[in-house]
Amino acid sequence: MTRQHITEDLPSWNLTQRQLCAVELILQGAFSPLTGFMGEADYQQVLSQWRLASGELCPMPVTLDVSHEFAASIVLGQQIVLRDPEFVAIAQMTVDSCWQPEKFTEVEQVYGTRNAEHPGVDHVLHRSGPVYLGGTLRKIELPTHYDYRQHRHSPDELQRYLHKLGWQRVVGFHTHRVMHRAEHDLVAGIARDLAANLLIHPTIGVTPPSRLDHFTRVRCYERMLAEYSEQTTCLSLINLAVCGAGPREALWHALIRRQYGCTHFIISDVYADPLSGEYDRTAMLALSDRYAADLEIELIVAESVRYVSERAQYLPVSQIDAGTNSLTLTDAECVRRLQTDLLVPDWYSYPAVLAELRRAYPPKYQQGFTLFFTGLSGSGKSTVANALRVKLLELGGRPVTLLDGDVVRKHLSSELTFSQEHRNLNIRRIGFVASEITKNGGIALCAPIAPYTAVRREVRDMIEAVGQFIEVHVATPLAECEKRDRKGLYAKARAGLLRQFTGIDDPYEAPEKPEFTLDTTDTTPDECAHQLLLMLEKTGLIRV
Repeated sequence: MTRQHITEDLPSWNLTQRQLCAVELILQGAFSPLTGFMGEADYQQVLSQWRLASGELCPMPVTLDVSHEFAASIVLGQQIVLRDPEFVAIAQMTVDSCWQPEKFTEVEQVYGTRNAEHPGVDHVLHRSGPVYLGGTLRKIELPTHYDYRQHRHSPDELQRYLHKLGWQRVVGFHTHRVMHRAEHDLVAGIARDLAANLLIHPTIGVTPPSRLDHFTRVRCYERMLAEYSEQTTCLSLINLAVCGAGPREALWHALIRRQYGCTHFIISDVYADPLSGEYDRTAMLALSDRYAADLEIELIVAESVRYVSERAQYLPVSQIDAGTNSLTLTDAECVRRLQTDLLVPDWYSYPAVLAELRRAYPPKYQQGFTLFFTGLSGSGKSTVANALRVKLLELGGRPVTLLDGDVVRKHLSSELTFSQEHRNLNIRRIGFVASEITKNGGIALCAPIAPYTAVRREVRDMIEAVGQFIEVHVATPLAECEKRDRKGLYAKARAGLLRQFTGIDDPYEAPEKPEFTLDTTDTTPDECAHQLLLMLEKTGLIRV
């Protein structure tokens, strides 16, 4: 029997992007000593002791989260197939552990908080499956990457390459952000002081929410590489999912870089708390001392640097005298300046890097965005959206698409019923189309009822990954909507002739924090559209 037939006969789990990153690195040996996903005993020991049950250092839990339904369909000892989003079989897993974790305990121990605004906490509590599976993996086929193949290396490949170059002391630098002059000077200085070669090793796996795609970041890294000596610096990419776990993650990343041939690893403010932005260097130094004997790689805990205009250079904060004028610029402030056509100072970055960022962050009035109208039937969503569409077309400059609920039902979702499942599927389809329009610089005006909070949040996440999302709650009261009732739908629903009608026998979950609220009871569509135009002008998305 062929391998294909074997895998077809086994239960399959379709991997998320985060899970696919983990599977690839496990199969390549980057997560050594792990040869698969952790079982419950290892997981519990890692949470409390930062070690596997065997005693080996491993600070981050690496588990496969699945649904209740999938977990209930398998038994311990069974083999399953792990597949990528295109349903390609990547690995075979022998399941030897299955348990339902206490997730609040996990986030408190790993991230030190239950605050769901933390991206790692949000993922564990709200986006990962409720059941964890553990077990060893056997490679079927590594994920295929068509991009930047010249910069992608497995641990063995990179070790061989560094050995070929004759590099014996290699300091690794992890980042998931764009590098500017501060990062350049910081890591170049550390490599020089260590008399070591420099490996810039950024992750292009799952990273904290950002509109900056990894293609742009890699182009920026390539531009930055030109500012280093070709003989002493190289760039390699790693498909690693970022968690935001501070010291734990810093230690874990050092262990991973050891597999790639690094003898030293720089811990910088990239490991700052995602909520506070604080980088606790003292805690990192204590961590380095505590685990030095286990690491087999030397941690270099870097000090934050600032630009001193009097000396025209970046200096560690501890070397800057009180009263000296020192400067810094956050990533967010850089993006704001790019999007508002303001100056980004020369001391902050290199011209070639900024040129790439200007392509990725055009001024707001050139970017795509989505206005998502939600409200009861008859509230005026479609009428106001259409009035706004005409006004935006008058301004010109960008294509404008109206995704009206009834029109989408006719052309995109004609086979769907009005059950909650099908309503959510219809909204997801609208969200996908709007995200594509937004990503490509257009304006999407969506006007479905969209009664459920959860699926509206999904659409927001989908669109905010590529552009700006503005939720408009058309909060016209139910009595006014019934009074209008051009189609006679409310009358049929009241008479029991129309089931699952929003506002009558099916709930409407009103948005808690929409960006804009309208009530069309005593306001004309033209007046409402004008209010929205003023709001868009104020946010910089249009120029009137």
